[in-house]
Amino acid sequence: MNTSLRRAEILTILRRASAPVAAKELASHFHVSRQVIVQDLAVIRASTAGIISTNRGYIIQQESSFTREFKVRHTEEMVEKELNLIVDYGGTVKNISVSHRVYGRITAEMDIRSRQDVQEYIQTIGESASDPLGTVTSGYHYHLVEASSEERLDRIEEKLRENGFLVALLPWELDENKSL
Repeated sequence: MNTSLRRAEILTILRRASAPVAAKELASHFHVSRQVIVQDLAVIRASTAGIISTNRGYIIQQESSFTREFKVRHTEEMVEKELNLIVDYGGTVKNISVSHRVYGRITAEMDIRSRQDVQEYIQTIGESASDPLGTVTSGYHYHLVEASSEERLDRIEEKLRENGFLVALLPWELDENKSL
């Protein structure tokens, strides 16, 4: 078996595994040395996210994520507070969207995962001549938020509501969100 086929098979084994797979076990399976497997895994890990090395072997981290879109409204001065609230409760702000009467739905990727990301975003907006996207719709906008559980999304929703950010969807938006 050539190197590229072996590496592809190693990746398949890891994807199917429910527990860590030891390099020694892989070496025995492929009739190569443990060092060859370690080198293979170094190459595989460079191009494949989520492979972690444990004291019991290698495994692909299986993180399931959940998403929910929130409709919010606030002033430009409240952007930092809103984004920090979301990341502080375990959310990642995947994007921002506005529903413009002339242009339709406009979406921009954000991928804000931490307070550091929030600071960098605020700094970038502050240093540019551009305004946040929500300003074109009087502060109304949507965020697609990703979290590791529905419970975290529920908590984020609760905190957005408590802080006056959350806005109820209008009847026509309910139909639009069903198709998302």
